[in-house]
Amino acid sequence: MDLSTRLIRAQLELIKPFLDDASIESARKWQDRIGKLIEARHRAEIKVLDHSFQGFDGAWITPKVIEKKGVILYLHGGGYVCGDLNYAKGFGSTLAVKTSMKVFCAAYRLAPENKYPAPLEDALTAYEFLLEEGHSSKEIVLCGESAGGGLIYALCLRLKELGRPLPAGLIAISPWTDMTHSGESYEKNKASDPSMTVEKLEFFASCYTEDRKNPLVSPLWGELSKMPPSLIFVGGDEVMLDDSVRLHHKLQESGCKSKLIVTPHMWHGYVLFDLKENKGDFNKINVFLERVLHEKRKLHWMRLDNAAKIYPAAKRRNWNNVFRLSMTLRDKVDEDILQLALEITIRRFPSIAVRLRRGVFWYYLEQIPHGPEVMRDKSYPLSRMPFDDIRKCAFRVLYYENRIAVEFFHALTDGNGGMIFLKSLVAEYISRKYNEEVPNTHGILDRYESPKEEELEDSFLKYYGKATMSRKEATAYRLTGTPEDDGFLNNITCMFKVQEVLAQAKAYGATLTEFIAAVMIMSIMELQKKKILSPKRLKPVKVLIPVNLRKLFKSETLRNFVLYVTPGINPKMGSYTLEEIIKAVHHQMGVELNDKHMRARMTTNVKSEKAVILKVMPLFVKNFAMKLVYNVVGEKKSCLSISNLGAVALPEEMSGYVERMDFILGVQATNPYNCGVLSYGDILYINFIRSIKEPELEATFCRRMKDLGLWIKVESNQR
Repeated sequence: MDLSTRLIRAQLELIKPFLDDASIESARKWQDRIGKLIEARHRAEIKVLDHSFQGFDGAWITPKVIEKKGVILYLHGGGYVCGDLNYAKGFGSTLAVKTSMKVFCAAYRLAPENKYPAPLEDALTAYEFLLEEGHSSKEIVLCGESAGGGLIYALCLRLKELGRPLPAGLIAISPWTDMTHSGESYEKNKASDPSMTVEKLEFFASCYTEDRKNPLVSPLWGELSKMPPSLIFVGGDEVMLDDSVRLHHKLQESGCKSKLIVTPHMWHGYVLFDLKENKGDFNKINVFLERVLHEKRKLHWMRLDNAAKIYPAAKRRNWNNVFRLSMTLRDKVDEDILQLALEITIRRFPSIAVRLRRGVFWYYLEQIPHGPEVMRDKSYPLSRMPFDDIRKCAFRVLYYENRIAVEFFHALTDGNGGMIFLKSLVAEYISRKYNEEVPNTHGILDRYESPKEEELEDSFLKYYGKATMSRKEATAYRLTGTPEDDGFLNNITCMFKVQEVLAQAKAYGATLTEFIAAVMIMSIMELQKKKILSPKRLKPVKVLIPVNLRKLFKSETLRNFVLYVTPGINPKMGSYTLEEIIKAVHHQMGVELNDKHMRARMTTNVKSEKAVILKVMPLFVKNFAMKLVYNVVGEKKSCLSISNLGAVALPEEMSGYVERMDFILGVQATNPYNCGVLSYGDILYINFIRSIKEPELEATFCRRMKDLGLWIKVESNQR
């Protein structure tokens, strides 16, 4: 327990007996003084505008920075006996600042002067006022602590009775939902609760009502079906703990969404203290707000782009085409802030924050209303993404120590789109964790800006032409080894000084990608000659290199817009020096890497998609046909893929927090290897992924690079 938390707990334990014996007037003065102190902490960050109703007062609290549309209606605690507008403004100010959202506080009439149903009537008046002000019910979230926490549920029950629209969500902090005090925690936690007693609650209840089991007084006894989603906080040491636990279970049993957070050793209403130890509470509140306020928005759906159509069809029971991008930060990742950053970021990427849906003739993508739960990373990257999971969400966000990773089903996007998503996600994370203003440059998108239509287009359909080209290619040598029995994937990362590798490439008159491809081809050729002794049985050694078509055709799409080239050599023709392989790769890529050649290849694929017979063919038949084509062509024309995302640049405001970046291209269905490449800072990262036990290719590649005089560092997760 943090020192400040222990001190506050000790103070509460000291004050507790005095408050139990205090008069109503003294208790009210003490509570209102707390509210004024809390509001004073945020005075420079908010604007306050009072609003009077007949019989009670309210106030608008507007933060200087507004990030969310809508309003929180805050109903304060105090046993229905204590708490005026000053008290309500206190936590209302904290809410406004921490959520970057407008808050309306309603200081309802208090008992015993105004017994039930006066507070409920005032809460209803405040809610209807917000509707009259132009806020739809789906833009209003109710928040309350203690008695106010019970009151927000009583208000929803009353709205249901009246047939009025319910709010978007409910945030309850230590809610008092059972005035009969029937939960076991009232006895069990009597000694451990530092701030509340059963005797005090009995007094408050007697001041408020004669019918303690009335659902509009004790919502736990109400009919809770069709309630809005709930987020409930409660301290583990509270006498009222069971009010929250039982409410949560009853909500779930009634078919409602509810999340319960029980914080061990905490007291009644602990969230109001904004403790450093529990700073994640407001991140959880923000995640909840992002979800409920945007869940009902109109969701995008879209057809798969031309390149993506093969991926669902080519799936295997234990394999899907998935790739991974990651950033390693200087500090340990905060899970709650990452979840919040994800909720905000996905609104900007309706073509990536999707699930795969099955239609009659084609699969299609449907936007998801909120982000998936961020997950702790596993011992190996790109673990199996079951197709059932892809139908719920086709990407996942993982964290481990200092690393944030995103793994994408390839039907969503390519490496370029994935990198923009990762950069934007981590920029939002850094902005929130360090209060750093990261500019929207270097491929980082404004998370609060609406997506552009150009980002969602299928650029293949925009740029295909008339001329086609044959798909016929020679079958390449296949790397082999002992499969990992349990699906474990070995990841070897080879790190080089990027300037040294560039200098070597330049000396051979090649680009960095051509140079790496040539060394890879030479390494595979060496392995083949060890295993196949007869020169007549040697097969071509080719590597598949994805080509980012955005460099040849003007496009802002965040979807797939990549084709490929497959340079290589035929060992039957004799032995090759590295210089000869580099020249061959350079020549082949020079011939193919132009807009005319790529357009012809693009046209071949698009015309196949547009064939009438394929259009009317049911999806299950299409899947069979496309899987057959993939098996014949897909992985047999190259030994592995080498995908180079190039030099990754970040704005200065962000780069200081990022130590490293990695790109891992998922292993293929039948070929055991793939290779992802990028450079960040002065280091070139080459990530090998393999599904077999023997690290022969990596060892051969690294030895050849070292023989060229290059500095090298190798990391592995190999068992």
